[in-house]
Amino acid sequence: MHQTHMADEILIADDGSGEETRLLIERFSKILPIKHIWHEDNGFQKSTILNKAIAAATADYLITTDQDCVPRRDFIETHVKYAEKGYLLSGGYFKLPMDISLALTEDDIVSGRAFDLKWLRSQGLGISFKNTKLFNIDWFARMMNTITTAKATYNGCNASAWREDMLAINGYNEDMQYGGQDREVGERLFNMGIKSKQIRYSAIVVHLDHKRPYKTRESIEKNRAIRRETRRSGIVKTPNGIVKL
Repeated sequence: MHQTHMADEILIADDGSGEETRLLIERFSKILPIKHIWHEDNGFQKSTILNKAIAAATADYLITTDQDCVPRRDFIETHVKYAEKGYLLSGGYFKLPMDISLALTEDDIVSGRAFDLKWLRSQGLGISFKNTKLFNIDWFARMMNTITTAKATYNGCNASAWREDMLAINGYNEDMQYGGQDREVGERLFNMGIKSKQIRYSAIVVHLDHKRPYKTRESIEKNRAIRRETRRSGIVKTPNGIVKL
């Protein structure tokens, strides 16, 4: 609601939330161009619901983020600014500690305090090199995007790609549960010849801390094996994606 560049459409990929969430989305649908893509709760099925959202999208460019991430006002504007054919954009997140995450209010977000380093420090945020992500100085952000050693991967919390490219790789691999399925999408985009741009210091989201009961060793190990095979084989289209091959 407070973006400098408003979204043409907002697809909420809802992996089995209940009635309270449905009513909340319905209320916001009156003022925002929301499409609520939902299926029944059947465990952690993020890949499946994201594929349904991609299939339902009509826009030619897709920006992805997560429900635990709060975007700075220029988030969409930044992705649009750097979008280029033949590329995906790779952003990151700034993780807030649990106490600040729980205390954050809507007014903190609307006013911009949630992204203000001085204010966050007054709330108890510790000193870290990662705090440089919140400097909000354009020349500094561009320099850090260039020199950072972090790889420009496809990160579901903050990434974007052309819809035609996402369809060309058949979306997400639905064999994958929690742990790295977004990265695997990026690896197949790379296999197809798509390059990446680093915008982790320009496209800012703050990440709210929370527990992850769906995180299991088995799912992470399985997904790591799938990703290794994706890189080894050079596969572009997953057979268990938007279309079942």
